[in-house]
Amino acid sequence: MIKLTNKIEQAEQIEATLTLPLQSRIKSRLRVTLDDGRDAGLLLPRGTTLKEGDLLSTDSGLVIRIKAADETLSIVETDDPHLLSRACYHLGNRHVSIQIEAGRISYPHDHVLDEMLAGLGLQVTVAEAPFEPEPGAYGGSADQGRQHQGHSHAHHH
Repeated sequence: MIKLTNKIEQAEQIEATLTLPLQSRIKSRLRVTLDDGRDAGLLLPRGTTLKEGDLLSTDSGLVIRIKAADETLSIVETDDPHLLSRACYHLGNRHVSIQIEAGRISYPHDHVLDEMLAGLGLQVTVAEAPFEPEPGAYGGSADQGRQHQGHSHAHHH
């Protein structure tokens, strides 16, 4: 089995690609299948999050490029910065991982969240696209989809 152990900055030659959704790109230990069908394993330092274009190598120098898989996302777009800020606040309050771009927010598709944002006056579209969320506030982990064990705070209204 190919053991991918190092994240590297650049390479002379890239031998293969590995397409993974976000939930797999946040794991440092994982059995995977390269896009060409070969079996491989991720054996990376804990807390490593992989992004589109990252390069991984084996101890023998084989290099593969990470590709972010298309995932079903809900997307809102608006030129209204106040409305976009309110959307980020309400999503963040629910510990949702979000990808923030100029005039646009994406998050894993969820019809309950879609309805909440529609209630704010935003139009939500659903699309298949790679998901690259903001790094989390808790140690840079993109693992914000799961509730943090032991993480609690009071909500004052």
